Amino acid sequence: MMQIVARPLTAQAFAPYGDVIEVAGQPDKIINQGQCGRFHDRAQMDFVDGRAGISLFNANPRAFPYVLDMVERHPEGSQAFIPMTHQPFLVVVAPNANGMPCQPVAFLTSPGQVVNYHRGTWHGVLTPLHGPGLFAVVDRIGAGANLEEHWFDTPYEIVAR
Repeated sequence: MMQIVARPLTAQAFAPYGDVIEVAGQPDKIINQGQCGRFHDRAQMDFVDGRAGISLFNANPRAFPYVLDMVERHPEGSQAFIPMTHQPFLVVVAPNANGMPCQPVAFLTSPGQVVNYHRGTWHGVLTPLHGPGLFAVVDRIGAGANLEEHWFDTPYEIVAR
């Protein structure tokens, strides 16, 4: 089994796969009578058809080493995962080559980070590392198939740094 080391999530390293949404730098606006910094329009939501919807996910926590045997993608829309707790989670993505995922890459979020997968990005399933695994998910709601799965012939083992 090939081993992948999860590295810290940064906007630059994750850019080919999607957006890292976080409070960083100075706010774009100060609102609410000067009591709130607004970090405006931090992700590119992209839907072919349908509309944006907000769903709640309650995923079971996982642990390292984590065995990755499958990735999925959503060809009809982007997908943002917003943790509802202040705990890190594992993010796995894979480059696309002729419709197939290549060597996966693993990231470990810092508390407060959100990911938005670009439309069509191969990614692992939701992988919280602590309970409760509560997430708000913004993704495409609409008719038609919007899920493709790829099962690896040989699974990968993901470990923490």
